[in-house]
Amino acid sequence: MELITCVDFKVGKCQGQKLVDGVTMPLVVQPPEEPKNSNDMQSLLLALEKNNDWFKQMIIKNSAVLLRGFNVRNAEDFNDVVQTFQWDHVPYMGPAVKPYPEYVMFFCEVPPPEGGETPIGPSCRVAERMMEEFPEAVKEMEEKGLKYTFMAPPQAASTCTGRSWPEIFGSPDPAEAVKKAKANADIDVEWLPDGSAHLTLAPRPLTKVFEGRKGRKVWFNLIHLMYNKKVASVTMMDGTEIPEKIVRRIEEIIEEESIQFRWEKGDILFLDNLAVYHGRRPSLPPRKVLVAACKVASI
Repeated sequence: MELITCVDFKVGKCQGQKLVDGVTMPLVVQPPEEPKNSNDMQSLLLALEKNNDWFKQMIIKNSAVLLRGFNVRNAEDFNDVVQTFQWDHVPYMGPAVKPYPEYVMFFCEVPPPEGGETPIGPSCRVAERMMEEFPEAVKEMEEKGLKYTFMAPPQAASTCTGRSWPEIFGSPDPAEAVKKAKANADIDVEWLPDGSAHLTLAPRPLTKVFEGRKGRKVWFNLIHLMYNKKVASVTMMDGTEIPEKIVRRIEEIIEEESIQFRWEKGDILFLDNLAVYHGRRPSLPPRKVLVAACKVASI
């Protein structure tokens, strides 16, 4: 078990956590003693305010921190916790679209009776394993860059993007949407007769190296999510197709490196979004896991 130097928290354990390059993912942080009453939220907020810099350092060091055992009851409590870090809120605009949040937090208000885990994993391990197994293919994709295309409908729909174009760009006005597409994310927009938008995002990187993350390359792309989908696609920047065997191996490595735990009511999971990927397992209802994205990353 890892040792921490903060008297206001203690290290705990959760089933499924792993040791990755000498650090525990996720680091489980619990109260130093059992909560005595329902007002313990105030003690948590005071502890987070007092130890703000230390807690942020733990998120960077371990890439994932699970706050467990506190009386975090609802969305209002979750918001109060997030506000202690004084990060700017980052609206979700869709996959591979800027602004990109540096931190993502999940709060479990209603744990599912079965399934519903949020698998996470170290993006650097995916990059390292792909470079070991497919050095030439990785080199080619890094040199050429990637191109994503996807369809954004005029109304919300269940697609790989999960968003309509008014939601992505924060406006139902096509002219304003195009303006934001160019200003915020360098996206080309083509309007279709049915009111949908065909979006092209390029060039996009295969890997990235972020400051303060040990200088390691991280796998920073959506190949496995957008490859050969009905409403989305990904190729190299010059149109070269990505071999299917490469995509299938990416999927396998991501699954092999994934870490997951069963949600408990009141859990808050903090992720370094520049170092960790995340997903979602199918579940039986009910399940209520809220998310917050914060601090615009320099990418």
